[in-house]
Amino acid sequence: MADSQPLSVLFVCLGNICRSTMAEGVFQSLARKPPYEGLIGEIDSCGTGGYHVGEEPDDRTLATLKSHGITDYVHYARKVDASDFDRFDYVFAMDRSNLEDLQRLQQRRKPSSKAKVMLFGEYSGTGKAEVISDPYYGGRQGFEKAYEQATRFSLNFLKEVFPDIEPPR
Repeated sequence: MADSQPLSVLFVCLGNICRSTMAEGVFQSLARKPPYEGLIGEIDSCGTGGYHVGEEPDDRTLATLKSHGITDYVHYARKVDASDFDRFDYVFAMDRSNLEDLQRLQQRRKPSSKAKVMLFGEYSGTGKAEVISDPYYGGRQGFEKAYEQATRFSLNFLKEVFPDIEPPR
């Protein structure tokens, strides 16, 4: 899949303050360092709903990222736009409901766009697609699980699209 153009990746959940921002923060931390540095261009996240537009990620998302050494992540929530299907190579939904919303929007507004819209959990590595459950109404363990999944899915995705590159240990 990888050619001379850097890949672009968009992560999508409902409100863009928990799961998609967690995935974006994790993915940025991996993609902006060797051996993947320069292979991924734009990385962003958004929500299918506009509930939190302009807000920073949930404090628990930021605390979880920070506890894992990701201290430079900055984002302000935004809602998905039809132009995203032309801007990004991959659009990753965190759950099936978000995936259905994205597929409907793409079919209605940008049917010939370049984006590959799919469940991020297709890269679970278990042979079974996983969803990243919304941790918003739960405790800290939900954010830790979202972090673990985002890390595993990101590494599996990078391994698949760049099979000749030795992943970091």
